[in-house]
Amino acid sequence: MPTKHNPQNKPVAVITGVGPGLGASLARRFAATYAIAILARRADYLKALAAEIRQGGATIVEVVCDVGNLAQLSAAFRTIRDDLGEPEVLLYNAGTGTWGTVTEITPAQYEENWRVNAFGAFVAAKEVVPAMVARGRGALLFTGATAGVKAGPKSIAFGPAKFAMRGLAQSLARDLGPKGVHVAWINVDGSIDIPGARGRKPTLSDGDFLKPDAIAETYWHVAHQDRSAWTMELEVRPFKEKF
Repeated sequence: MPTKHNPQNKPVAVITGVGPGLGASLARRFAATYAIAILARRADYLKALAAEIRQGGATIVEVVCDVGNLAQLSAAFRTIRDDLGEPEVLLYNAGTGTWGTVTEITPAQYEENWRVNAFGAFVAAKEVVPAMVARGRGALLFTGATAGVKAGPKSIAFGPAKFAMRGLAQSLARDLGPKGVHVAWINVDGSIDIPGARGRKPTLSDGDFLKPDAIAETYWHVAHQDRSAWTMELEVRPFKEKF
């Protein structure tokens, strides 16, 4: 039903982990049709991005939130339901990686990686699934990484966290698919072309980076697939990679 911030009763999409890369591209792409809620820790960036997207007539609510914190994430979804309505799409793009070996990573760092990548994904799914099942439709897309398929020596914290997210998505898909809810895990296999990325990786050229707008277009397609041919797992990677 219409709400104060969503009087046109647009379908609602929630995007977590919104920064100046894939998160922003997802927000811009889905704002074309959906009322969107964008979540991240950086209040200043969320406010600026929301103002930019609103200039095109989009319906958007920004919510400052640490997705690894149960109380904050639950409060964020209460705000989203009150301001926009029940979500039909969840794009869980939040992720954090601390790199090091088992002798270098602390238990606190390991837990933080798990909280943002896996625990937050579970809580977010739990917040949106009941209404999706009742409606008989919905989509949950989780941003994975290569470390969720093969963890390197310095992925002792990030790898297990992404493996957990992938396992969560697989379980959700088997449970929710027959109920009309599409679940997918997307392995972003490479470096995304975000501000500052090229300076940190000077050996890479333009063709070595994934364009965030191009990735967002893939998310859009997956979120709107016909249920007779749903994708559960896929990967996006630069065309130059040697397989």
